[in-house]
Amino acid sequence: MKRLVLISLFLGLLGCVEGAYAQSKKKSSGGGAGYTTGIGLRGGGWSSGLSVKHFLSGKNNVAFEGLLTREYAARGGRLTLMLEKHLPVYDFKGLQFYYGAGAHVGSYRGRYYFTDERFRRGKKYDYYYIYRNDDTNYLVGGADLILGLEYKMEDLPFVIGVDYKPFFEVFDGYTGFYNDAAVNLRFVF
Repeated sequence: MKRLVLISLFLGLLGCVEGAYAQSKKKSSGGGAGYTTGIGLRGGGWSSGLSVKHFLSGKNNVAFEGLLTREYAARGGRLTLMLEKHLPVYDFKGLQFYYGAGAHVGSYRGRYYFTDERFRRGKKYDYYYIYRNDDTNYLVGGADLILGLEYKMEDLPFVIGVDYKPFFEVFDGYTGFYNDAAVNLRFVF
């Protein structure tokens, strides 16, 4: 896990350096997004954490996004890498629609709970939870999709956005499909 964190930080720093270099050369970058690189926070339902988005060179509006997030419910974290295609909304300057796909890997500490119908005691909505404690770390992997809108503030170096990121995951032999939505705030340069 430490290696994944170090690799993601290295890639993020590399993207920052490349973005600063591109700006110093005063090239048109970001393909109309108004920025080359953005670093900020993502606050979502399943996962929240650090977000780094970097537009690839050229005018094709393709960005690489990396998420280093923490999932509090499962006591773990994940690294997500995605490619995204950005399309400007022509009637609204600074607003972009984007979609993309990617994959993630992570680690969770097992702690599960389940309801037991035998202990309902006749009440309609009163469930009793039985916990099974398991402090083993499990490796997780999966695939992600993303749809979003982001707005680049005209006079400020910030981008605010919302996204919907459903993901499929394999965890300890079980598979699941999860829906995740988030708000993003990034400092851009």
